[in-house]
Formats: sequence, structure tokens, C-alpha cells
Amino acid sequence: MLVYESTKQYFIEDVINDQISSMIEKKFKDKMGFHTTKNEIKSWENSLRFMQGVLSDNSIPDNSGVAIEFKIPYTSKRIDFILSGKNEADENSAIIVELKQWEKAEIVSEKEAIVRTFVGGGEREVLHPSYQAWSYANHIEDYNENVQQQDIKIKPCAYLHNYIKNDPDQITSKIYDYYIEKAPVFLKGDALKLRDFIKKYIKYGDDKETLYLIENGKLRPSKSLQDYLGSMLDGNPEFVMIDDQKLVYETALLFAKQSFEDGKKRVLIVQGGPGTGKTVVAVNLLVELTKRNMVCQYVSKNSAPRSVYSAKLKKTFTKNRIDNLFCGSGNYINSDKNVFDALIVDESHRLNAKSGIYSNLGENQVKEIINASKFSLFFIDESQRIHIKDIGSTEEIMYQANGLGAEVDVMELSSQFRCNGSDGYIAWLDDVLGIRETGNSEGFDLDYDIQVVDDPSVLRDLIFEKNKKNNKARLIAGYCWDWVSKKSNYLNDLVFDKYDFGMQWNFSGSSTWAIDSDSVNQVGCIHTSQGLEFDYVGVIIGPDICYVDGEVICDFTKRSSSDRSIFGLKKLMRENPDEAKRIGDEIVRNTYRTLMTRGQKGCFVYCVDEALGKYLRYRISSLK
Repeated sequence: MLVYESTKQYFIEDVINDQISSMIEKKFKDKMGFHTTKNEIKSWENSLRFMQGVLSDNSIPDNSGVAIEFKIPYTSKRIDFILSGKNEADENSAIIVELKQWEKAEIVSEKEAIVRTFVGGGEREVLHPSYQAWSYANHIEDYNENVQQQDIKIKPCAYLHNYIKNDPDQITSKIYDYYIEKAPVFLKGDALKLRDFIKKYIKYGDDKETLYLIENGKLRPSKSLQDYLGSMLDGNPEFVMIDDQKLVYETALLFAKQSFEDGKKRVLIVQGGPGTGKTVVAVNLLVELTKRNMVCQYVSKNSAPRSVYSAKLKKTFTKNRIDNLFCGSGNYINSDKNVFDALIVDESHRLNAKSGIYSNLGENQVKEIINASKFSLFFIDESQRIHIKDIGSTEEIMYQANGLGAEVDVMELSSQFRCNGSDGYIAWLDDVLGIRETGNSEGFDLDYDIQVVDDPSVLRDLIFEKNKKNNKARLIAGYCWDWVSKKSNYLNDLVFDKYDFGMQWNFSGSSTWAIDSDSVNQVGCIHTSQGLEFDYVGVIIGPDICYVDGEVICDFTKRSSSDRSIFGLKKLMRENPDEAKRIGDEIVRNTYRTLMTRGQKGCFVYCVDEALGKYLRYRISSLK
């Protein structure tokens, strides 16, 4: 999605006439659904005047395309400036320019592609702009079918127009050569050099043709983490991390290295919502730390992701090696202190106090993990706690880490990669479900496909149709129906006689339901879908959440009697009804938040409660 697009000629006129920032601001609101900040508006005014000066050369065609604030597919990130045209071979070409207001920067020698500079009101570690521009270009090449099929040439660079080069210089230090070669960095006084760089790849104008191809290119299905894990473990970089993903990755590598060398315990807590790339970073770290001969494991409470990864790897790696890499969170009850160099814990919000089938083993999974490893990394999203026994929280991890004498740091992943990269959809969903009030009560980026249907059979048919393409669409539901098919394969679990709808839970099927070819014929639940992603999901919202008197309310007693996530709540209801209601309410809301964020491209919904369906449809119809 392009916020602003024009030709070089009209872009220069817009800048000269002092209307470029107001035009972008209006288009930003129209397309994104919310206003941007005053600081961003000022940065447009400043940087775009410099770009106007760079482009004021007759050798750069007037009908070259200009795009500002291009939203990268599957992410919440935007590219500052794109110039399009044709190169000397008459091929479609696009120059990506990452614009920075920085005046100085310092080397961070112990982390790859990281610098320290003044941003956001203080000194912070951020990505080197060359890495940032290159990773953005790489992302477009990965996901845009037009770019791939028509071999559009993408050339990234960075322009730090306020940065005065020193001798020796920090931003152009040799330690960054690898990425500077991929995306040259131009500093204050380098306008002519940047102009020459542009002229090297833009010889003829294209009347915005390349921009059109990029903006309207069909998105290829994302490289699924499950599909490429085997290649990653062989050392192939299938996923290029961008922005805060790379920062977290480099920080974790540094902490692991320090703990490996000095034996001191370190804990890194990484907070991030659905689709922020927690698992991608986790597996990349597993690969790199293993290559560095560290004894490390990927840990998750939920067995579903581990089963999927194991299935993908079984043709390449022995079962013993897989088991040594991917482990459950209850494996560290009797571990000696510091027996592992690093433990990477995904879905840390699902950790329990006790382990075992009867939850009677061990002391505290958080404590056991920190004790067992020199460096522990916890990825956490407290809004995905969906079980009464889930104890994983930032507060709990910090408490246990301090008790074991570990150094603790907290970071955040905010870049959105699921739900078509729409941060706004996640915030809107939180508002709709009553989890928290957000600034997205009236809308979000409409690139994400969300629909409400009145008939579960229609929902099923939509998912069946979407699944024909690549087996990446699934039906999932709140756990409000008993597992009767466990007693007889001839019985259906989810039955709606009115709509001639009957399907079974996937519990009796394979542990690799997420990737099996016939799984579309079964319905998954929170326990088999959390931690995984699909292109599309069809969500059946059960009677445990409804809309009454203008309010979304929850009733955990409507859950199936076999749902272990609420075991103990009825007893607590007698002892402390307010606390039981609070916990039950949190579990129900977080369950549907998690289910409705499993789809990368879209989410289709059927509500048992008709009033809730009408409410959701109204909220969708009022999107801006």
C-alpha cells in the first residue's frame, strides 16, 4: 500500500509549493485510518526537501515514479521513499531510500548491524540504516509475485542528510561493510553521490508502472516457518529479520556469548503480541547458537508447534536430534544447575507451576528453566494466557530470575507480521473483545480480510475453498463442545442441526493437524492452534462469549466439561466468586483473541450468539 504516489515532476512541485507534508498527512489518514505524529510530519518536511534537491537533475526522467510511505507486505513497517523507472536494459527498476534525521551514531561492536544513536528522546540501539534498507528490499522480493516473475530490480540505499562524516567515521565503519555493500549509505554532502547512484539504475521514466506492479503484485504465501525449518537448521537464512527482530536477536546472541564465557546467569524477557515474529527469532537463535557449539534447546509448553517441526524435520534429521532440540517445558525438573548454555522459551505465558499429567511434579517451570541454563530467553505475550494454570508473566520471570541471581533485561517486539502486518487489527480486536480500550476502536488497515457469517456451513465452505490452494486454511473453535467422537468415530462433536452442520474435533487425529492434508475436515481448538499460523482461519465463537445490553460478556461455565483450562474455577467460584469470574473472563477473551489472530491473510467468524454476530458485523461495517 502506497500512502503517496506521483511522478518526479509533480513530487518536486509539491515540495516547492510547501504542500507535500499536508498531502501525505491527509493520504496517510485516508489509507491508514489514523493520524500520524507531529514528529513524523516534520521529518517528512525535512527529508523530502533533501530528496527534492537530489532529484533536481534533468538526467533523472520527470516521469519516474515516486512513492512515499510504502507499507511492506505482512509487516507494519513502511519504506520512506521509492523512485521507480527503467534501467539501461529497459528492465523495471526501483530505488529504495531509507531516510534518517540522525546527526551522529556510534558503533556497537559486539552486535551485528547495530548502531547507537539519539532517537525517540534518548540514546538507543537501532539497526544500521543499510541493514534496514536491505532487509526491506529483501522482504519485498520474498513476498511480491510481480517482483519475482517480472524480475523487477530492487536497489536499496540509505540517506542520512544531517549526518556529518568524521574521520574515522562510525556509521561507515568497516564492521558494517557487508550491509553497506548491499545498501550504500549516503551522508550530508553526498547528494551528488546519491544522485549518481540513482542515475545508475534509473535511465528512463516508467510513468509509475513499476510502482503499480509492486503495489498490486499478488502476495505469495509467506514462507511458513514450519516449511523451512529444516533448511534453517542446515544453516540457510530462510528468514531475514527486520527492525526489532534483529535487535532482539543480536542482544540474545550477546547475552548467550557472555554467559557462555563467564558462567553468569542472564535472562532476557521479550514481550510481543501475536505475529510479531517471536518464533522466527527463537528458531534463528536456536540455529545460530547450535552452530556456535552451545548446548541449547527450543522450549514450549504447547506440543502442537513441536510436533509440526518434528514432522518437517524427520526426513532430514534423526528423531534423537529433533528431541534434543525441541523440548517441553516440563523437562527441567531434575536438571543440574547451568547444564545448558541457552534455553529459548517460546510461548512463555503458557508455563506452569507444576509439571506432569497431574500437575504434581517439580516446583516452578520458570525457576527450573532459569536454574538449568546459563542464559534463558523468554518470549511472552500475557494476553495469550488461556489456562487457569498458566503462570507465565514478566513479573513472575523477573521474580524467579532475581531469586537465582540472574541479570535480567526486558525488550519488546512490536513489528507485526501476522494479520497482513496490521498492528491496527490486533488493537481493534482487543477493543472489540473488551480486553482493553485502544485507539483503534473505529478502524484499522483494511488490507486484512475479516468477515462475519450467519451460518457455520458457509464458514466451513469458505475455509474449504481457501484451503484448496495450499492447505493453509483451518477451522478452529472455542472449546465449548464435548469430545463425544472420542467414544465413537461415527459421532460429531460440533453439531448445528439448524444448519445441517456436523464436524469432529481434531483431538482424535494426528499431532500434526496443522499441516496434515485432511485436517481441513476437522475443527481445531486453542490447544492445537496456539503457536501456529495459517493463511486463513474460520473461527466458531461458542456460547461462552456473547453480547448483552451493549456489552461483550463471558461465561466460562459454557465451556466443555472436559476443558482442562478451567479446571478448578468452579471450586474457586464457591470460595472467591469475584476472582473466579476475573480469571474465567480473562481465559475466554484471550482464547478468542488468540484464535482470531492465527490467520495471516484473513479471519472468518461465526457466532453462536446472534447478538454478538450482529455486534461484530456492525464494528466491521464502521471500519474506516
